[in-house]
Amino acid sequence: MNNDNSAIGGLMPETSPADLGRSLTRTEKKAIVAATLGTIVEYTDWVIYATFSSILAKQFFPAGNSLTALLSVLAVFAVGFLMRPIGGAVLGVFADRYGRKKGLALSILLMSLASLVIGICPNYESIGIAAPIILVLARLTQGFSAGGEFGSASAFLIESAPSNRRAFAGSWQWFAINAGTLVSFLLGFVLASVGSDTALEDWGWRVAFIIAAAMGVLTLWIRLSVKETDVFKSRVAKKAVEKRPIRDIFTTHRKDVLRVIGVAMAGNLLNYVWMVSYPSQVHLVTGMPIRETLLAGAIAVGVSLLLMPLVGMLADRIGRRPVLIAFAAASILWAWPSFGLLYQGISLGEVVLLQTISMVILTGFGAASAVTMAEQFPAEVRVTGIALPYALSVTLFGGTSPYIMTAVSGAGYGHLFWLYVAAVCMVSLVVYIRMPEMKGQPLR
Repeated sequence: MNNDNSAIGGLMPETSPADLGRSLTRTEKKAIVAATLGTIVEYTDWVIYATFSSILAKQFFPAGNSLTALLSVLAVFAVGFLMRPIGGAVLGVFADRYGRKKGLALSILLMSLASLVIGICPNYESIGIAAPIILVLARLTQGFSAGGEFGSASAFLIESAPSNRRAFAGSWQWFAINAGTLVSFLLGFVLASVGSDTALEDWGWRVAFIIAAAMGVLTLWIRLSVKETDVFKSRVAKKAVEKRPIRDIFTTHRKDVLRVIGVAMAGNLLNYVWMVSYPSQVHLVTGMPIRETLLAGAIAVGVSLLLMPLVGMLADRIGRRPVLIAFAAASILWAWPSFGLLYQGISLGEVVLLQTISMVILTGFGAASAVTMAEQFPAEVRVTGIALPYALSVTLFGGTSPYIMTAVSGAGYGHLFWLYVAAVCMVSLVVYIRMPEMKGQPLR
């Protein structure tokens, strides 16, 4: 095995003995902070739409059947996901050619501008059909931005860490996603608590979007202050930047692309049904006030934040596969209780328990998934290789899930939605069992 400091045959060198077991440097910690804060803002902007979906239905669509209006807003939510593969492709290629740092800066800028547009856009009563058109365009922009964010941030985090801490570093990507959801829940809870329901519907939701947009300005400055990863810079120095990353991942790395989709599908589905949409679903099924369901969601997500880095450290110690296999198996077993018990008549405390257990299970995916995806590809196509198939998975299994769940519930079959969840998790379980373990392997 060659142990010099050069990259041989497209592989980064094996970790030196001095690198094994070492702590993160100050530069590496700063990189984690920059990527994490940016993703928190990105997903606050992205998730807050779902948090206020019932209010947006009244603001941007004509008065009438409330279920129809809500389904219209959720359809716009799903439309945003159509842009995620496009964003994953375009911003992924951009980050593979020009650097992870520039890709991260561009994605946060686009997301924040789109949130600002939603926050200040007049409602349907004021400008008619133009209101939902502007909402759709803003959501498409957010989808484009989110499509590139995950790949750029994941690559940046993992390339900035020593090999024995890659899963730990990657776990901060999903820590940030969960934290962004928590911020959106807390914004909704605070705004619902300090004012009347009328105030929340009139202007409170706008405050949430404007705050989320303003957070992006600070995060953009932080992201611009960090250094580009050494892995990417070494490729630029050797002129090894891939000119056609999209073509390369679908020819040379076809199996890796399919593996990333399989790795991500269960987590993406459960991310939206167990975390993002769960407060709204509980509100619709049980009639519990949205303020209380948001509080339950905030508690559950808060628990996952405490566990995420610890489970990331576990994935560095025992491997990625055992953590992901445990996640998928537990998800299959928990699919019915997480939804079926909502129809049995439950209290707020029981809702907290249900969602907390769901989030603890989902932590296994969050802690090990980003590093697993990043380790499938060489540096020249890493961002594109993560971003595009991940975005396809999000679109197919995440973006459609709130709409499917609401439509199924509206048709009277909400108690059977768990069957769909269990089936998707079963497919991912097979992928986890069959995939190679990359723990201890050199980063290409």
